[in-house]
Amino acid sequence: MEGKDSFTVAVDAMGGDFAPREIVKGAIRAAQENGHKILLVGDESALEVELSNYEVGKLDIIVVASEGVIEETDNPIRAIKEKPYASVVQAARLVKSGDAHAFVTMGSTGAAMAAATLEMGLLDNIDRPAIGGPLFGGLSRTVFGGLSRTVLMDLGSNVDCRPSRLLGFAALGVAFARVIQGIENPRVGILSVGSEEGKGNRQTKEAYPLFKESNLNFIGNVEGMDILLDKADVVVCDGFVGNILMKYTEGLGMALLKHMPDLLGASLPAEISAQISKKLVEMTSPAEVGGGGPLFGINGTAIVGHGRANGENVAQAIIMAENVVKGGLIEAMSKELAALNQLG
Repeated sequence: MEGKDSFTVAVDAMGGDFAPREIVKGAIRAAQENGHKILLVGDESALEVELSNYEVGKLDIIVVASEGVIEETDNPIRAIKEKPYASVVQAARLVKSGDAHAFVTMGSTGAAMAAATLEMGLLDNIDRPAIGGPLFGGLSRTVFGGLSRTVLMDLGSNVDCRPSRLLGFAALGVAFARVIQGIENPRVGILSVGSEEGKGNRQTKEAYPLFKESNLNFIGNVEGMDILLDKADVVVCDGFVGNILMKYTEGLGMALLKHMPDLLGASLPAEISAQISKKLVEMTSPAEVGGGGPLFGINGTAIVGHGRANGENVAQAIIMAENVVKGGLIEAMSKELAALNQLG
């Protein structure tokens, strides 16, 4: 890698529903608009065909050969053993070797987590990576921007969690809120069925005293509606609950998109109705749909986006990767985890 201001990203060109077409399109856009150096990882012949559709002579794009793709239906660990040179593994390997600052994929989240953990390792004081970020991905682009600041941890990678693991995830979320969102002292809450200390299941009840005794800015339990009301900056739950909440929110957006034109069409011009519908969908779209979010707890930067990502989403994910690297998010996460460990 070159000077301190340069940024090199390894892009898994074979991951995602519309790979490699949309992945290549997004990578080219990032190279054109931001001067990023792109290591495009995938099937050489397929990538050369896609690249031939663009004027890329002056862009810093290098094709890195890989063999095989790990699909959503594959068991990640088994697939990595069977396909050690698959595109997502090669992308993670480029970060480990120092040839890239980060890697980006729109492919299997499980494969990305396994590859990142295998090649880049985990941060100290964490035993499993997590998925997290703002639940409402589009709100930062609307007048309702305050709502999008709530970071939900975990969004699906850990369906069963010990209370101590939830505490570690909270520390990772706090680092994200500080570095990426600029919140000086993020408020942390445990997602439960009531705000009182004694409410919740065994997991949340046992987690409560751990959070209370930590150095985090713990405000207590929060309820599902509080995520919308700016009650906390970081909300923690296990991945089973978090993933259901994320998918429900995404489904709500899809339902609104389907019905809002009919509801608004009688009183508003079609163009205005479409704009309102689009905003509502953005408001209920998980952050990963808009671009991508980091894998939390990895000792390096890995950005995972939605499988349905288009070229614009891929370009946004690459920008997120740069923000994470240059903002020092991994270092901040290490610091937060170390502070928890010292108190323990």
